[in-house]
Amino acid sequence: MHADEHKHHPLPTDTDDGMLLVISGPSGVGKTTITRAIERSVPDAVFSVSATTRRKTEADVAGVDYHFLTEAEFVGKEAAGEFIETATFAGNRYGTLREPVAAQLERGRLMILEIDVQGAINVKRAFPDMFGLFILPPNEDTLLERLRARKREDEHTIQQRFAEARREIATARQCGAYDRFVVNDDLPKAIEEALELVMTERHKRREARRAARG
Repeated sequence: MHADEHKHHPLPTDTDDGMLLVISGPSGVGKTTITRAIERSVPDAVFSVSATTRRKTEADVAGVDYHFLTEAEFVGKEAAGEFIETATFAGNRYGTLREPVAAQLERGRLMILEIDVQGAINVKRAFPDMFGLFILPPNEDTLLERLRARKREDEHTIQQRFAEARREIATARQCGAYDRFVVNDDLPKAIEEALELVMTERHKRREARRAARG
């Protein structure tokens, strides 16, 4: 088999506009809502489906919500270097598979990853031209209020999440993985701002490629 046989056959919709968009933010900041709004607003956007070792629930759709792997499968793929980044939450492993991301970028799609700060740092190493957005709360008090308003956890767990969120924000500001920070004070405005930043960046890159081609 030739090295290039596994590559996709070009589609009429293929472009060279591929951009990797990474969106992060602390718990309770509204990042998933913003991520999904961008995905809906950009016709060629593709949301990256993470792999996980957590058990599939009845509500889950394999390949849509997650790629479900056994612990052994996950470890095997990790050892083979098939993940761009991995993380562990509540005893379960999660990871972003390299091949689907690379394939969508090659097709010229906007590939969206919603991952934590450590994951974003790892992705930045693998894909230095990724565009990173970090969603911030208006202030710490508002973030704490939002975590409490979800009524999902006891106060001790909320305080743990709050402390983790503060660490995450501090790391995000100094790690160099994020290009822009969006404050979610008013959700529709935050969505509009995030979308504008993504579209502007993509346009800028498109123009730069055209100029480079002469």
